[in-house]
Amino acid sequence: MTAGADIDDESWFRRFHPSPGAEARLVCLPHAGGSAPFYFPVSKALAPAVEVLAVQYPGRQDRRHEPFLTSIDAIAERIAALLRGRADLPLALFGHSMGAMVAFEVARRLEDAGNRVTALFVSGRRAPSRHRDENVHTRTDDGVLDELRRLSGTEMDLLGDDDVVRMILPVVRNDYRAVETYRYRPGQPLAAPVVAFTGTDDPVASVDEVRSWGEHTAAEFELVPLAGGHFFLTRHQDVILRYLADRLVDRGRVHV
Repeated sequence: MTAGADIDDESWFRRFHPSPGAEARLVCLPHAGGSAPFYFPVSKALAPAVEVLAVQYPGRQDRRHEPFLTSIDAIAERIAALLRGRADLPLALFGHSMGAMVAFEVARRLEDAGNRVTALFVSGRRAPSRHRDENVHTRTDDGVLDELRRLSGTEMDLLGDDDVVRMILPVVRNDYRAVETYRYRPGQPLAAPVVAFTGTDDPVASVDEVRSWGEHTAAEFELVPLAGGHFFLTRHQDVILRYLADRLVDRGRVHV
């Protein structure tokens, strides 16, 4: 299948607001346990000036019967293969937490193949070179749920529903395995500029660790600290949307 055909494969990408006259394309990558609809508000705010493609990883929601991809590299390889050669619109990437790691590895692969990435936006994740020894994926089910509660990444009332818990735990455990077994391979810094958003009280990504993203680009780097914990971005949606709009399109076409 050609790259042009793959990019329309709705198993991987969700276009919530088709934007045939878009000036730019933004690919959004979810956090551990997350799914494409997390980025519906981003798509709504930036359309029609930006075509937002929200990635749906296998093994969840409508892809729940597909096998998981168990490493960041495997996920990034598939997404980069789908995007490679798409030069019809300027391409940028946005990822939160696990999605930031995937976005970084996708950007590396695209640039290695000669594709330009206009910007990498990362959120809630320390720089790839700042490793911590973590093992959430090896914990009991209760231990994994304790971590979700600590980060407040899932609505607390849903965690009281046994059916929901049984459904999400395999997804979350797999994603944590992918994150915690990832190891950064040193290489050339990105040509793309990087903007890094971080919560000032994020327990899994200190401001200093996030600042180290500047070491991974040869272009402009900007650190944007915002009050809050790991899911600070839900409190500061307008701020983040303004950053995206400023860097991707003529602000006159975007209302945030």
